[in-house]
Amino acid sequence: MNQPLAYVHPQAKIARNVVIEPFVTVHKNVEVGEGTWIGSNVTIMEGAKIGKNCRIFPGAVISAIPQDLKFAGEETTVEIGDNTTIREFVTINRGTKESNKTVIGNNCLLMAYVHVAHDCYIGNNCILANAATLAGHINIDDFAILGGLSAVHQFVNIGAHVMVSGGSLVRKDVPPFTKAARDPLSFVGINSIGLRRRGFDSAKINEIQDIYRVIYLKNLNVSQALTYIETEMPASPERDEILSFISKSSRGIMKGYSYHEK
Repeated sequence: MNQPLAYVHPQAKIARNVVIEPFVTVHKNVEVGEGTWIGSNVTIMEGAKIGKNCRIFPGAVISAIPQDLKFAGEETTVEIGDNTTIREFVTINRGTKESNKTVIGNNCLLMAYVHVAHDCYIGNNCILANAATLAGHINIDDFAILGGLSAVHQFVNIGAHVMVSGGSLVRKDVPPFTKAARDPLSFVGINSIGLRRRGFDSAKINEIQDIYRVIYLKNLNVSQALTYIETEMPASPERDEILSFISKSSRGIMKGYSYHEK
């Protein structure tokens, strides 16, 4: 249902049952899936591909060109999955030639004033709280939660099931299943509450805790810890996910918690 006070480019592909409120602007080369609601004063620019049953609240700007001086006008996209909610004044920039796209998965919640820069990848079931800000080329895996007013440095990776404290400056990679807080950002335990909510049993949570005790509490460097875990601890999908994430980290992982620091 298009309001007469909205502008929808004739080449935009709008599915059935999409609601477009007054004063929305939809540019060409845009696709919107069935059942999506687009609130007043939303701007959807070229290259946006939006899934089914999304909700986009007033003031959001989706698929504006990157804030990257190297961008030369190449055709790139923003791809948003199904059932994702984008709250007021969120800004999502499209990709550059580095990856050609910015991606946000299914069932995500981006709260008010979130910024997602070019070439970011956000997995499924993620939450970015109010005014969280992502620089370019950031990867966030499934079920991660980023607290309000957090800022993430470019090229950082955040693992699955991570919980990052509000107001954090995220300069290093955050391994899966962990909680991150303090300044500088540090390991403060595993996200046991989140894991229980998602069906992880006590034995699996204890296994993950044991792995991170080796990494952060045994006074081993990262290489030594990974070797110990690989040779001394039984294989499992969670163990292998942790090993793979850390071994591929180019920025290095966040530091460990120290009670003696002031």
